[in-house]
Amino acid sequence: MARVGIKREQNKYAALLLTPALAVIIIFTSIPALTTLSYAFFRWKGFQRLGFAGIENFQRLFNDPFKSYFYMALRHNVLVFIAILVIQTSLGILVGYALFKLKRGHRYFRTVVFLPVIFSLVIVAYMWQAMLDPFYGPVNYLLHSIHWDGLAKTWLGSTSTALPTLVFINLWRWVGFPAIIFLAGFNSINTEFIEAARIDGASEGQIFRKILLPLLAPSMTIVTILTFIGAFEWFDLPYVLGGTNGNPAGAIDTLALMFYRLSFGSVDSGANEIGVGSALGVLIFTIVGVGATFGSRYLRSREVEA
Repeated sequence: MARVGIKREQNKYAALLLTPALAVIIIFTSIPALTTLSYAFFRWKGFQRLGFAGIENFQRLFNDPFKSYFYMALRHNVLVFIAILVIQTSLGILVGYALFKLKRGHRYFRTVVFLPVIFSLVIVAYMWQAMLDPFYGPVNYLLHSIHWDGLAKTWLGSTSTALPTLVFINLWRWVGFPAIIFLAGFNSINTEFIEAARIDGASEGQIFRKILLPLLAPSMTIVTILTFIGAFEWFDLPYVLGGTNGNPAGAIDTLALMFYRLSFGSVDSGANEIGVGSALGVLIFTIVGVGATFGSRYLRSREVEA
């Protein structure tokens, strides 16, 4: 009975400590989010809410003139997710493994690898914008100086190179994050597995492929889910470098940019479509929520198999 009483007191104390944080989350996050989602079911005139609209805003989203922009933005989000997942995750594993194998300078190289992650996004965006300037940027200057003129391009001004360039900038900034996660994964692996494999004559490559990689499944789950969420909520970098319209010619437009443009207007047009924008917000929320939930369940089931 004494233990039960102590347990109850501990639960009451924990609830008391959690209450302020939960109240802040509910007041400043949950309620505004649910309120915003409800906007999708009303008609709007500017910022003035009119009558109930049902699913009218969703129907408008999938019809002209919004349909083509929606599918283009969705395609960009999917391409960004695939590119970041494949390239950034692969680089993160390799960098994490290199840090794991280091004999000296662990703290220094961990700091160097993770440093771009803590940089301000605005600073990173404008830094790369200056470096990639087609006339005065050092990247094109270097290419011209070694007579590789064909590779010098208007990196952020061409529809064919703008999105890949943004993916590269994003990789440069964020690759340190999965690298540190995978490094933690490598460090958590029992060294007895590695030693036993070496005794059996396994090479470093075989140890990496057949022992280390399968045991990185929990880290892979974390990185994959966070990459999925980040890719489908990608807003900051395209906004800073391409504006609300995802210039050039919508080549870097994303779902989040489209949501912002519909809800608050754009440079080209002051008009806003809060109802359609809120309907798009509901779709983004659904895609991210459903994708993250089912993806997490599937990947965690693979962890057990691994």
